[in-house]
Amino acid sequence: MQTEAFSELFPLFSAANPETLEWLLSVATEHEYPANRAVLMEDAWGNAVYFLISGWVKVRRLAGDKVVTLAILGKGDFFGEMAILDESPRSTDVIALSPVHLLSVSAQRFIQTLFKDAQLHHRMLQLMVRRLRQTNFRFQLRNRPPAVKLANTLVALAENYGEKTEKAIQIYNIPLKDLADVTDISTEEVTKIMAKLVEKGWVKIDSQRQAIYLINMKQLTHLAGHA
Repeated sequence: MQTEAFSELFPLFSAANPETLEWLLSVATEHEYPANRAVLMEDAWGNAVYFLISGWVKVRRLAGDKVVTLAILGKGDFFGEMAILDESPRSTDVIALSPVHLLSVSAQRFIQTLFKDAQLHHRMLQLMVRRLRQTNFRFQLRNRPPAVKLANTLVALAENYGEKTEKAIQIYNIPLKDLADVTDISTEEVTKIMAKLVEKGWVKIDSQRQAIYLINMKQLTHLAGHA
């Protein structure tokens, strides 16, 4: 992968030195996984940072027999960096929702990269603060109506990972249980709300293409309370 395309795909590297990117790509390893395959197991956190070139994954928390989806990530995002920086064990894993194409960089080499490039180090801190703010925002939504919370989830997925088509923004057809977990509402509530959004014509679900089309972003954004 060329350095220019890599920096365009991953905002983390938008201000990185080209030489840094060349070196990073030279030490990176490519991976491809089919849907439903474990990408990162709970005992492997801290070994590497993973960069999503294409596809969708979910990060799950494991607690005995209970499994909760914590986050949905799409192309241009990355994971594994926190375990490297704080060197703590994780009781989470990462599962491919769709076929995925990844690059991984070992922990040691990723840390070396941060030390090589002050701009990259600063950008990493900015993105970590942004993730913390997003977590705080989700916490602030905890007492809002389920429809508002789900609209926020859909809008965030569209803004972060959506692909624009002629008349809509396309995201992956995320399983209802995973949507419910990351939104902090029940699966039954997600089912009812999605049915209403489809009925209103704001959303279209194409199971064959494994896609959700967000047709009326203006109304979804308004429902989410962003307008």
